[in-house]
Amino acid sequence: MGNSYAGQLKSARFEEALHNSIEASLRCSSVVPRPIFSQLYLDPEQHPFSSADVKPKVEDLDKDLVNRYTQNGSLDFSNNLTVNEMEDDEDDEEMSDSNSPPIPYSQKPAPEGSCTTDGFCQAGKDLRLVSLCMEQIDIPAGFLLVGAKSPNLPEHILVCAVDKRFLPDDHGKNALLGFSGNCIGCGERGFRYFTEFSNHINLKLTTQPKKQKHLKYYLVRSSQGVLSKGPLICWKECRSRQSSASCHSIKPSSSVSSTVTPENGTTNGYKSGFTQTDAANGNSSHGGKGSASSSTPAHTGNYSLSPRPSYASGDQATMFISGPPKKRHRGWYAGSPLPQPGLVVPVPTVRPLSRTEPLLSAPVPQTPLTGILQPRPIPAGETVIVPENLLSNSGVRPVILIGYGTLPYFYGNVGDIVVSPLLVNCYKIPQLENKDLEQLGLTGSQFLSVENMILLTIQYLVRLGQHQSRALAESMLTTSEFLKEISYELITGKVSFLASHFKTTSLGDDLDKLLEKMQQRRGDSVVTPFNGDLNECVSPQEAAAMIPTQNLDLDNETFQIYQPQLTVARKLLSQVCAIADSGSQSLDLGHFSKVDFIIIVPRSEVLVQQTLQRIRQSGVLVDLGLEENGTAHQRAEKYVVRLDNEIQTKFEVFMRRVKQNPYTLFVLVHDNSHVELTSVISGSLSHGEPSHGLADRVINCREVLEAFNLLVLQVSSFPYTLQTQQSRISSSNEVHWIQLDTGEDVGCEEKLYFGLNEYSKSLQWGITSPLLRCDETFEKMVNTLLERYPRLHSMVVRCYLLIQQYSEALMALTTMASLRDHSTPETLSIMDDLISSPGKNKSGRGHMLIIRVPSVQLAMLAKERLQEVRDKLGLQYRFEIILGNPATELSVATHFVARLKSWRGSEPEEWIPRTYQDLDGLPCIVILTGKDPLGETFPRSLKYCDLRLIDSSYLTRTALEQEVGLACCYVSKEVIRGPTVALDLSGKEQERAAVSENDSDELLIDLERPQSNSSAVTGTSGSIMENGVSSSSTADKSQKQSLTPSFQSPATSLGLDEGVSASSAGAGAGETLKQECDSLGPQMASSTTSKPPSSSSGPRTLPWQGQPIRGCRGPHAALPPVVILSKAAYSLLGSQKSGKLPSSSSLLPHADVAWVSSLRPLLNKDMSSEEQSLYYRQWTSARQHHADYSNQPDPASGTRNFHPRRLLLTGPPQVGKTGSYLQFLRILFRMLIRLLEVDVYDEEEINTDHSESSEVSQSEGEPWPDIESFSKMPFDVSVHDPKYTSMSLVYTEKLAGVKQEVIKESKVEEPRKRETVSIMLTKYAAYNTFHHCEQCRQYMDFTSASQMSDSTLHAFTFSSSMLGEEVQLYFIIPKSKESHFVFSKQGKHLESMRLPLVSDKNLNAVKSPIFTPSSGRHEHGLLNLFHAMEGISHLHLLVVKEYEMPLYRKYWPNHIMLVLPGMFNNAGAGAARFLIKELSYHNLELERNRLEELGIKRQCVWPFIVMMDDSCVLWNIHSVQEPSSQPVEVAVSSKNVSLKTVLQHIEATPKIVHYAILGIQKWSSKLTSQSLKAPFSRCHVHDFILLNIDLTQNVQYDFNRYFCEDVDFNLRTNSSGLLICRFNNFSLMKKHVQVGGQRDFIIKPKIMVSESLAPILPLQYICAPDSEHTLLAAPAQFLLEKFLQHASYKLFPKAIHNFRSPVLAIDCYLNIGPEVAICYISSRPHSSNVNCEGVFFSGLLLYLCDSFVGADLLKKFKFLKGATLCVICQDRSSLRQTIVRLELEDEWQFRLRDEFQTANSSEDKPLYFLTGRHV
Repeated sequence: MGNSYAGQLKSARFEEALHNSIEASLRCSSVVPRPIFSQLYLDPEQHPFSSADVKPKVEDLDKDLVNRYTQNGSLDFSNNLTVNEMEDDEDDEEMSDSNSPPIPYSQKPAPEGSCTTDGFCQAGKDLRLVSLCMEQIDIPAGFLLVGAKSPNLPEHILVCAVDKRFLPDDHGKNALLGFSGNCIGCGERGFRYFTEFSNHINLKLTTQPKKQKHLKYYLVRSSQGVLSKGPLICWKECRSRQSSASCHSIKPSSSVSSTVTPENGTTNGYKSGFTQTDAANGNSSHGGKGSASSSTPAHTGNYSLSPRPSYASGDQATMFISGPPKKRHRGWYAGSPLPQPGLVVPVPTVRPLSRTEPLLSAPVPQTPLTGILQPRPIPAGETVIVPENLLSNSGVRPVILIGYGTLPYFYGNVGDIVVSPLLVNCYKIPQLENKDLEQLGLTGSQFLSVENMILLTIQYLVRLGQHQSRALAESMLTTSEFLKEISYELITGKVSFLASHFKTTSLGDDLDKLLEKMQQRRGDSVVTPFNGDLNECVSPQEAAAMIPTQNLDLDNETFQIYQPQLTVARKLLSQVCAIADSGSQSLDLGHFSKVDFIIIVPRSEVLVQQTLQRIRQSGVLVDLGLEENGTAHQRAEKYVVRLDNEIQTKFEVFMRRVKQNPYTLFVLVHDNSHVELTSVISGSLSHGEPSHGLADRVINCREVLEAFNLLVLQVSSFPYTLQTQQSRISSSNEVHWIQLDTGEDVGCEEKLYFGLNEYSKSLQWGITSPLLRCDETFEKMVNTLLERYPRLHSMVVRCYLLIQQYSEALMALTTMASLRDHSTPETLSIMDDLISSPGKNKSGRGHMLIIRVPSVQLAMLAKERLQEVRDKLGLQYRFEIILGNPATELSVATHFVARLKSWRGSEPEEWIPRTYQDLDGLPCIVILTGKDPLGETFPRSLKYCDLRLIDSSYLTRTALEQEVGLACCYVSKEVIRGPTVALDLSGKEQERAAVSENDSDELLIDLERPQSNSSAVTGTSGSIMENGVSSSSTADKSQKQSLTPSFQSPATSLGLDEGVSASSAGAGAGETLKQECDSLGPQMASSTTSKPPSSSSGPRTLPWQGQPIRGCRGPHAALPPVVILSKAAYSLLGSQKSGKLPSSSSLLPHADVAWVSSLRPLLNKDMSSEEQSLYYRQWTSARQHHADYSNQPDPASGTRNFHPRRLLLTGPPQVGKTGSYLQFLRILFRMLIRLLEVDVYDEEEINTDHSESSEVSQSEGEPWPDIESFSKMPFDVSVHDPKYTSMSLVYTEKLAGVKQEVIKESKVEEPRKRETVSIMLTKYAAYNTFHHCEQCRQYMDFTSASQMSDSTLHAFTFSSSMLGEEVQLYFIIPKSKESHFVFSKQGKHLESMRLPLVSDKNLNAVKSPIFTPSSGRHEHGLLNLFHAMEGISHLHLLVVKEYEMPLYRKYWPNHIMLVLPGMFNNAGAGAARFLIKELSYHNLELERNRLEELGIKRQCVWPFIVMMDDSCVLWNIHSVQEPSSQPVEVAVSSKNVSLKTVLQHIEATPKIVHYAILGIQKWSSKLTSQSLKAPFSRCHVHDFILLNIDLTQNVQYDFNRYFCEDVDFNLRTNSSGLLICRFNNFSLMKKHVQVGGQRDFIIKPKIMVSESLAPILPLQYICAPDSEHTLLAAPAQFLLEKFLQHASYKLFPKAIHNFRSPVLAIDCYLNIGPEVAICYISSRPHSSNVNCEGVFFSGLLLYLCDSFVGADLLKKFKFLKGATLCVICQDRSSLRQTIVRLELEDEWQFRLRDEFQTANSSEDKPLYFLTGRHV
């Protein structure tokens, strides 16, 4: 029965034989494991296997061998082909002498394109002796040159190189069988078959190729060096004399030194593990009698190892197989270096530790056991023959595991054996550093030797019992392999004995006949579908027509995103931003304006439909603007692709979209990415598996890796296979689900996640009905069957048993109560619950049961069988049986679809269920098949998950955990909170009832379990009330009167899962209880003690509602399903002792990875998923067939190759990852839009009065102002910039007429939120550091750290009259910008900054240097002007404070920096502007001097600079369109323009050198034609100005100022008679930057007394001199300005809202609050001032006044009675001097207590001021 079929996985036979042999050998007194290879597999006789395929016992094999051992000590191979083959192999030559015709031989055609000319090899190289006789031919050691004869070229000899071991000696003896040769023409080596070699050298034979026939001559060189024909090769003499020998001994070749062995066969106390009978040398031992002494002399001395050729790479576990085996053995790696098929298999030797004492101290007994073949030592170089019929004898290739010592050479049919270093490689512990050992808590001396470890392992294996060894054998197969094994067992009929065993019931009846009988008894009727008992029958027509009445709430159709999903989506987004910001240039988010995606899922039709549903419900396609609202539903399908054969075409379409849309950011989501992650290269091993290597081909293809606009997001619940040393995902690009800590308060979330860890922990809750169970009874049955059927895979046995269990449970619950005792209580209660729950109400809703059957064939069998039983019992309308096959769509009977539709209500006619969630509420069994569960979500009506088939084949973490992942879900809070009320039986002992003797010790009263018709199921007979079971068919009416305690064995405690519904307590408990339960609700219904329910206060189980609603928000509790595991799985998942992780976490994480070292720290049970990832990345490695295997770290540097745009999202199963990544796509799109948008200020101008007709003498639409007419315009001193809303008004004559109330109302309270609006960025925007693109990459250039050193630091010193001292500034000039500067002849000293000429006309440059002062905005300042300047040449200088220079230099390495002196570190904007202007003027003079020497006039040098804020983002041009009809408001058209356009336009202004300042207006969405009526205004300009440093030489910025320095400067400039022009047709957009800039100081006390202090109010910023007031740590000027803003009521009470009587301020503008107007007057002679005749001032403000202010000037002005004065000076003495000099005491009254200072300490130089009152 298929014994000779070598391709199938028959490793079990080998495993058991190995096991038995080791066991026998360890029981015998000898220490050495017996040589099972020689004994079992050199056995020549083919054993007849029994029909049940039972293995012969090893003892029988031994006897058999001994019986056939002949007297002369050699094995009798009389019935064996091997001996015939060993005789001289020239049969074909003899045949020609006989009458039988030769066997025709058909030669394999030569490969396409190869040479077929006679005398040449297939590579086209000449092999003829005549051509090669003078050539120098290099041949390897041990090879000889021989001549071959070609039948087609009788006159020629062809030259070949052949291994001399395969040639006979001088006596025609000792040629090894087989062949090993090289082609000397093309140099190809390693031909292992003569057939193959003869094809290669084009012998074109018509008969079977034989070396004896075609290798004719030795070739020899003459003394002249000519190669010529030598003696014939002597093939003839080796017949007959050796026919009795079982193998040929050969002399060790010169390259192999013989192994020195002591005579007794032990080598350092370790016996060689293989025997050889050497009859020719007379060495044999039989029955313990030694024969003639050994011909091998006994040498003394150390064990030397024979150096042998070895193909083994150091750490790679390489199998030595002659050719790839027909099946992929677990240890055979794809692409491993295999020797060509041949007869001698070189085997790597294992180097023993040098030691003198024996390994084991016990003496080795010398007397062998009688009747047992004794192992004999084999000297190195000797050989063991592999018989021809080995494979047919054993049915599998024997695996020889190298252990310790030297192996012999094998020859004969070596293709049938596998020599593997797998075992010994397990012990190859890498050389560990001492620090690694310390980490592991070890010292070097603690290591065992390799041979000791091997012996211990063998001993351990021996101690494994029968089932463990079977489990071990099964666990060695991959999932694909064991599924093939099962498939093979089913196809070949090996299961027929098992199947026939299950044809009868447990009671011995014929099952099929019994079912027929039941069907006949029932007739045509069927059991009522719902709302009725199991013995109520109706006709099929009635059953089909029954429509449920209740429309209960279903799985909520509306797609909701919950808080954890939002959080994780944001984590994903921030990680994408981190990639963009990393400076690696791998992702430029600023480049994209759209998001598109594709989701790749494994081969599961349900998963595809489920993902489509989520996409449709989430509305993501519409939100991303990918599809229109109407068509999105149909078009969704193109966004989900499954990994099947059609993916290639769909994926090519997607990649075409990626290439064609460079401005779209595509996201490739690879969901369940741990499934089938095999490499394309290993596809040859896939045996036609459809999905093999597909994921690799898609995810890792070159186009995906290189596409700059494609992000890859791999999503997995079990990411371990993606977390190896070869991982393509950087650990920093992993996003882990947030820690779901149930202990903490979860706030408003109604649902909590119930996953694997919760299942493990639930076992400690102490509830009687655990959520995680093991069916002990079932396991016992399985073990019995496994012993009876040792040749079958355990899953086949388990499946057949499970089918029988469910079939008999169905029969027991409907018609044959006698079968109850033969179903396990677990199975019985599940089936009872399943078929009785629909009967309890009119809705027809019930539970779902999943039975997991990985093998598709077994699953189909289970479905057919259970369906047959169901239908024969008439239950086909009661519950559905569905095959959950990933490859197919769901198939549900029409009457069940009708039921589902009626619950859903509004579904269209053609609706059918496509996902498991669509089956919510349907009573059904889903037989879930397929290699892996693929992430399908199950409905909340899932109540039972039967994983009893998941056994020893699932011993990797991923395999096991993903099975339990089926049951993971969200549950009501109470489920996790409630169970802490553990079961307490202490006070209830007296409530125990008597039970029958035979099971009394096993039974417990379940005080918690509700009384339902499945309440107590036991395996005993004679217990009360028919075993405590009151199924509806046998319910006794008397039960209705009493509540009986129920009995239950601990293994079957079922309280949780069969809880009573809120609407009924079940038939068994009767009507009275039903009503009570209705009124008491679920809590009471679930408590059944002997007390009436109303007073029950006992502990409770979790109430499984009759309609358990998973994920619902209703009153029903959502509960986790019950999971029934096999014993193996239960022991791993149920044994969580401490920590967060169950024991399964210590398994190998995935079958496609391997541990790097057997010596490694244990996985800590409290590790977070991030820590687990780092652990696996350190300690696991991808196997050869893994898709990441090719991604090896760089051997030189050891750096890992991560794909920069690849992320991994990992979270537990069913936690909500799909919703999370769909939300991520949504917020990614929003962010891209936000990146393309900017928040700009959108505020109307203030203090406007459009009624005035300004004297516009210039026609509209003129591009530039006309200097003649412009200079006649009056200056508008009012400030219109909306940022100055809360500032003191500047007095004008018009202001005097304004009603004060209006102003009062318009006063805005601080702090006011400024209006902003989002605007799309254009190609002309200024950017911060977060913008990256190819065009401005050079401009920004983050490339290398060396960049920093490419810039040089230059000091620049000039004297400032205002500061009264020399100022030293520093320039940092990058190499690329040095052309803008002039250096001294030596090139060291900076002399000046080059300036252009007024007459220059260069369209590709702007003339004015641009200065941008910036503080606190090294990242957020808009300092990238590349796009704003359209890439043209410009000179841009960042002006930064000394302490911020390193940060700015880091972020803007290519910018010129102007570093302010350290004394200005705390200064405000005034200081920066002052220094820019002073430096620029000094530079202008230097340039004029330099250019004058070149003959250029001084006035020809360009005198303008641009001073621009770091928040200027966009510039616009506006034009007024003429209205078509009069009454319509004139339209304004706006267009975005570049900064270059604006500057070049302004710089082209005619007679520009006559203007002092030019600027543009601030943008507002409310810009009207009215405000554009005048193309130019003479008014204040801010934020962005062209400043004429020549004209304004004598007008200075106030370097002390923090606020309003520009208003102050504008007023000074205007009063000096200079022109300020604002271009109204241009506008500036300013970005709302939330960090840095001219921010307020956080004002804190100088000496902190305590941490928590109340905020300091502005009135505390000043104090009386020398007082005990709290001194503050802030600049004096800052405190003064802040104080003045808030002190107008105190300082200038008469001025409040009295704009006719402003405060007079001389030579300064200070903000003294918005309630006050200030009249600015310049003290300079010839200055132009506002007309203030007849004005009575309400106050006088003198701030740091200079010598121009005199007593005469002040006497010109009139003041109100009671007007107030404030004089501010640098110190007390100058304050007193000023009062005297200005004769203030004549008109103003001062009191001593009116003197103040800012609240600074004396070293901080406080400012002093004095207040007084007008007399």
